[in-house]
Amino acid sequence: MARLTRAETQERNRGKVLAAARAEFAERGFREAKIDDIADRAELTRGAVYSNFPGKRALYFAVLADLAERAPVTTPEEPALTVREALGELARVWVTRLPLATEGEHEPSRLSMHLIPEILADEVTRRPYAQLMQLNAVLLGLAMERLRPPREPDGRLVRLAESVLTVLQGATQLTAAAPGFVDPFNVIRVCEQLADLDLGDRWAPAPLLPRVRETDEPWKPPPGALDAVAGAPARLERDGVVAVLGLNRLSAVEDVARAAPAEAEVTAVVVTGAPKELLPLARLVLAEVSTCLRQAFPRPAWPRLRVVHDESGALAAAAGVAEPGDATEVALRVESGRIVVRADGYGAGHAAAERR
Repeated sequence: MARLTRAETQERNRGKVLAAARAEFAERGFREAKIDDIADRAELTRGAVYSNFPGKRALYFAVLADLAERAPVTTPEEPALTVREALGELARVWVTRLPLATEGEHEPSRLSMHLIPEILADEVTRRPYAQLMQLNAVLLGLAMERLRPPREPDGRLVRLAESVLTVLQGATQLTAAAPGFVDPFNVIRVCEQLADLDLGDRWAPAPLLPRVRETDEPWKPPPGALDAVAGAPARLERDGVVAVLGLNRLSAVEDVARAAPAEAEVTAVVVTGAPKELLPLARLVLAEVSTCLRQAFPRPAWPRLRVVHDESGALAAAAGVAEPGDATEVALRVESGRIVVRADGYGAGHAAAERR
């Protein structure tokens, strides 16, 4: 048998650690789980666990992210044609993943019950989480707008999406805190009724002044990127706008998506200064909504926006960002395999997208 390469060994060990951690969290709960016991289950050393994950919280985020990304996705027999139908189906998919009131505290379905307390415990996680939720609202709002375009030129449905996510996230937290209190059918009906809510929502980009310059550089993104929204490979070599956004700047993605020409590909590359700790959280939060969105909305209504998690930093490096951080905002305009516009600073995404 051929010997495994170093990369293959690392990937195998990572998989063993994740499987062991999932079993340990399910059996003992997040609070009582110990890194030493996880290492024993994985038949690895404590150091091998820490070489893949900086701590128990990061490992917990990674376990939940893997589960969320691998959740079964089925295509509806009759695609939703209206926002009401789509929101009803979105809520239906969401509530079917909630634990039942009769399930015990350590059942696998209750693995995520400590997620919000862990996020709340630290500003390092709270601020990115707020931005990730905003990204989800933008994705859902854009999808609804493709089913029901706003009457006004600057109208949008992002605030409506925020309201829907508030209901769904509230149902999740109450299911954990007060088993039996949440009626799934009521959650579905509420989300359907929200479809008719008019919040007078308008899009107005902030008056920011990034550094913008025309250039002529080769664009050679590394292969293998995955679009977390569609759950499919991302063709980053195509013409369009690529915005490298730190976790604290994710809300800027809406400016990019709305300012870009209709035919342009729009890609948000998510980066952070703590990839091992925070990118699993980003994967988890985005997967919670995107997997439901893919089942609830017909393919033509999926948002015209790709999101790629840049765990290795290779995509950021290809975009000329040597040290990405949580406040990073760099955007490129790509045409025929060349970078023709480069923008840097707050508002960079909007500036690169609207540049003609």
